[in-house]
Amino acid sequence: MNLNTTLLNFYQKHGFGDDLGKRRPLTVKVYTGCMLVPLPNIETRRKYLKFHDLHHVITGFSVGRIGEGKMSAWELGTGTFYRYPTLGLMNLIALSTGLFLKPKDMWHSFLVGKSSMNLYSKSIRKSIDFEQMQLNELAEQVLIKKAYKANFITKLEFGFYSLLAIIIHGALVIPAIILRSVSDYIQSGSIIETIKPKKRQDLY
Repeated sequence: MNLNTTLLNFYQKHGFGDDLGKRRPLTVKVYTGCMLVPLPNIETRRKYLKFHDLHHVITGFSVGRIGEGKMSAWELGTGTFYRYPTLGLMNLIALSTGLFLKPKDMWHSFLVGKSSMNLYSKSIRKSIDFEQMQLNELAEQVLIKKAYKANFITKLEFGFYSLLAIIIHGALVIPAIILRSVSDYIQSGSIIETIKPKKRQDLY
């Protein structure tokens, strides 16, 4: 299968429809802790979305809360934060969720990213032929087959990203929780129903 077909199968599998990386709602719901918080669907996200989705296919990371957290940790490991700050910020939002759920998985994914290469540079994006190229050809360029040995600087870098992610998490989640709690209380009329945990099926 060529890359277009691979992506189409990925979108259909996860209920994204047939739109090849061009989903254009004004807002997009992003996992932030236990909540889906609507954030502006900015042009930068739309521009790089198809390549982000290819990262999912190549690495095998899912689109659930833990999967998006691992994907974000991996992309941060490849250098998105200082090369593409807007993408790095979006990575930090998803990383915050993963840190609370599976911190060791986030660390491991970050290390895999340190010995990998993302698809975001202009030269790489232009070189990708979605009609002719096969997934395994691209995967060989992205996933470099060598183990990355963490050192103090690596741990410091991940700690810095984790701290930023938690700060951003609080800035987004606290207002969202307040708004949702008020809304749920108005609808149910019961404080018990408002605070009762809801079983979720979207971890992975």
